[in-house]
Amino acid sequence: MSLAISAGVSEGIADRVVTGEVDTVKGPILYLDSISVSFDGFKALNDLTLTIERGELRCIIGPNGAGKTTMMDVITGKTRPSAGTAFFGQTIDLARLSEPQIAAVGIGRKFQKPTVYENHTVFENLELAMKADKSVFASLKAKLSGAARDRIGSVLEEIALTQRAYEPAGLLSHGQKQWLEIGMLLMQEPLLLLLDEPVAGMTDEETMKSADLFLTLAGKYSVVVVEHDMDFVAKIAKTVTVLHEGSVLAEGSMDQVQNDERVIEVYLGR
Repeated sequence: MSLAISAGVSEGIADRVVTGEVDTVKGPILYLDSISVSFDGFKALNDLTLTIERGELRCIIGPNGAGKTTMMDVITGKTRPSAGTAFFGQTIDLARLSEPQIAAVGIGRKFQKPTVYENHTVFENLELAMKADKSVFASLKAKLSGAARDRIGSVLEEIALTQRAYEPAGLLSHGQKQWLEIGMLLMQEPLLLLLDEPVAGMTDEETMKSADLFLTLAGKYSVVVVEHDMDFVAKIAKTVTVLHEGSVLAEGSMDQVQNDERVIEVYLGR
């Protein structure tokens, strides 16, 4: 695995990333144990325990204020828990790392609103993502190797934008911009993808294409999707976790959580 290691990562962690140990070690890719987070007395997360397996596609649902965004903030280092532990693989304690270091060890996060370089082509956006350690202008002037071009071509195919590769990203539809941003994450060779409401604002056709994309990504990557569109969740999820008041309320198949009286009461309604 060729990942850029941010300055300040301990030698042991850097060695594990470079040698690929994080990718090959057995056990869950992510383990949150009794995580709590408080903001001015409000418990955004309350003794949250969650396990994500390698290659799994997990959907997280729940009402507004359930703790979904705070959970992702903890995983990516934006928010530090007041209690509990968060481990990536078996050996990497996320509490010891900064946000850039967490990204370097293989956790990629996509926010709800796409952020792409609209004046650059789709191809250039993917190139810039691959060369994130360089300035924009230096990256665009650098000569790409054949392997790098092949990598970009492979990602373009994955995100169904091969035919738009040399068009400005600003001309893409909202859904296509979302796919491009996912492609930009893939260029960084993550092990775990965190996707926040990835189909919000998409057309029905784009939503269905997104479902196909995510099902393709599962297995190659571990994917956590936070989403409110229950039809979309039903199409992609094997396991659904329902958060409520900062804790896991229910977990299981879509059928199981949809028929759980507690979930119906606090989220789905009748």
